[in-house]
Amino acid sequence: MLIAVPKEIKPQEARVGLLPGGVAELAAKGHQLLVESGAGRHAGAPDEAYEAAGARICDSAAELFEKAQLIIKVKEPQQQEWERLRPDHILFTYLHLAADPAQATGLLASGCTAIAYETVTDASGGLPLLAPMSEIAGRLAVLDGAQALKAETGGCGLLATGVPGVAAANIVILGGGMVGSNAARVAAGIGGRVTILDKSLPRLRQLIDIFGSAVTPVYASQQAVAEAVQQADMVIGAVLVPGAAAPHLVSRAELAAMRPGAVLVDVAIDQGGCFETSRPTTHAEPTYLVDGIVHYCVANMPGAVPLTASAALTHAILPFVHQLADNGLAALAADPHLAAGLNVQAGKLTHPAVIAALGQMQAA
Repeated sequence: MLIAVPKEIKPQEARVGLLPGGVAELAAKGHQLLVESGAGRHAGAPDEAYEAAGARICDSAAELFEKAQLIIKVKEPQQQEWERLRPDHILFTYLHLAADPAQATGLLASGCTAIAYETVTDASGGLPLLAPMSEIAGRLAVLDGAQALKAETGGCGLLATGVPGVAAANIVILGGGMVGSNAARVAAGIGGRVTILDKSLPRLRQLIDIFGSAVTPVYASQQAVAEAVQQADMVIGAVLVPGAAAPHLVSRAELAAMRPGAVLVDVAIDQGGCFETSRPTTHAEPTYLVDGIVHYCVANMPGAVPLTASAALTHAILPFVHQLADNGLAALAADPHLAAGLNVQAGKLTHPAVIAALGQMQAA
């Protein structure tokens, strides 16, 4: 199969879908690899490394899409990319369609088969291709939130770590899953006063086993969330409903009760955001103020660390890429966990959560 790795064109996106090590494994099995020039430059993978691994370098995105059968990306296709997709293309990437009807419309019109990393499952019910980016985003959320607390960004001017005689930040994490637990790890590590809220009692018990007294686990009732947010210096939104739009946990009205200069970090922004006042931002302009509260809503947080993120992504997706490259669409019938990633096929939405969010959309 001819496998293509385009250069990401979303603003400030420096990751790449496959590093040379993954390319070499696929080439060794007889697959052809086409990599757009410069695709891995910011991830420590120059064109020469891809050529040494067995890929051919392509200078034109148009040529790459024209020749491709299986397309491996990181972020959702932008308009000029979805306009190049065809019914014989298999697209494997993050999609987050529930919050992006324009992209869904474009994919449906293309007729392609689009498989989303974020809804591929595993035998334990986990999301193995979302997990590495969730780990990274959770850890970055605390670091970026600490930066946003500085007065220069509109924050309250608090040093998140504290100093002797001055308390560290009160950090509230909404959601105890992969993002939330990784955020808690870093927040506790820098000395923050950490509260993590979740609606799963078994998960709260797990968090106690993991962190002991370093974090305070709380059941996420509506009242508990409201009270925690009011006292927080930093709130990290880490909720996830696989494939679906994120629920709004903090309303515009509730901002008035928060501490002036507090920070909201919305890791769920790819799925629409979990704060009513969230809107996507970029690494170039990551924050904005609403009613005196700093919002950090970068939609591709791991893109800031492309060396780490590209390696973690390659390791996670490579077994599934092998299945698709070896067997084409038959791989979906053979592996129900890969099939759970199917979001669009033959002009129709296929994933239940995406359909619930967008309705029964199909190609015109």
